[in-house]
Amino acid sequence: MQKRARAVVSTVVFSLLAVNGTHAFGQPVRNEKQISLELASEAAMSAIAQCREQGFRVSAVVLDRGGNTKIAMTDDGAGLHTLDSARRKAYTALTFRVPSAEFAKRVATTPALASFEGVIALAGGLPIKSGNEVIGSIGIGGAPTGERDEGCAQTGIRKIQSRL
Repeated sequence: MQKRARAVVSTVVFSLLAVNGTHAFGQPVRNEKQISLELASEAAMSAIAQCREQGFRVSAVVLDRGGNTKIAMTDDGAGLHTLDSARRKAYTALTFRVPSAEFAKRVATTPALASFEGVIALAGGLPIKSGNEVIGSIGIGGAPTGERDEGCAQTGIRKIQSRL
């Protein structure tokens, strides 16, 4: 008798979900904003240009909302480590949805956070937002301090902000 009752309940639940699935689990198709290659390229180029004006040779990486690399650029004369650093900063900002400098502060009080693969506790990565929605991130590596990397990243975001 219990097996039969469970079978009936299961049938009713699955039937309701099939009929009302969109109400139970949200819309069947989601619309999400993505940063375009054109905007990613413009942000990266602006960030590199800003750092170059200050005398720094850097790399810039822009990731889309899924963590995929939209663009990765290394300025002439940038150090070998700068591209990896820029990518990890962008990944950190995207993953935690905060500037990588803020993540570095969190690591100071919770060191285990630094054990996540691909993250780095250095300033220079910023989330790219459209309204309150994180649609990507930018990371800069190669300036003498993370704060200067972050300043260049901010320049890149400001260049495209009105079109996000």
